[in-house]
Amino acid sequence: MCKTKSHWETVYQTKSPLTVSWYQKEPSVSLQLIHHTQTKHDAPIIDVGGGASVLIDYLSRDGHTNLAVLDIAPTALAYAQNRLGDEANNIEWFATDVTAFISPHPFSIWHDRAVFHFLTDKTDRQNYIEVMKHSLLPNGHIIIAAFSIGGPTKCSGLDIIQYDAKKIAAELGNGFKLVEQINEVHITPTAKEQLFTYFRFIKKS
Repeated sequence: MCKTKSHWETVYQTKSPLTVSWYQKEPSVSLQLIHHTQTKHDAPIIDVGGGASVLIDYLSRDGHTNLAVLDIAPTALAYAQNRLGDEANNIEWFATDVTAFISPHPFSIWHDRAVFHFLTDKTDRQNYIEVMKHSLLPNGHIIIAAFSIGGPTKCSGLDIIQYDAKKIAAELGNGFKLVEQINEVHITPTAKEQLFTYFRFIKKS
């Protein structure tokens, strides 16, 4: 996925994170689903593909104390670190390709808004799922948001795969149980509508 890294670095070096199509002023659905997990505030949470997202700001503000962000683009992480200031020192930052990530410790929640749907190569998807399995505690929660069936077919000039519950459950396999899904119409900074579905799974013990 080396070419993907250069793609995302170029995006964040040439655009403000406030103008990209995936920008959210408030990640309300993600926050809702994280709240539904009922995990304690010191439970380890990783935001995969979090980059310049403000989810980590909201979680920190809400009292979560064991947070991590992973993104393939160091420039995206730098935006978030600069925005957070001293608070960034209390967060783990991983500038790496998620399909090759080696977690230093297990997490209770794996959150991914719009990374998995970019994995159009089957081997990349398999590697992602193996990394996720090894990075999650037993009974840990997975929150994945992807473009819905009938939503966009591309994002940032890259092909994506649309998902519904049956399709994403088949990808993840028998080790995960789907417990919740929420549909969202995301409005981009240019006022376009994008259909997303958020899926919450529990890793079977």
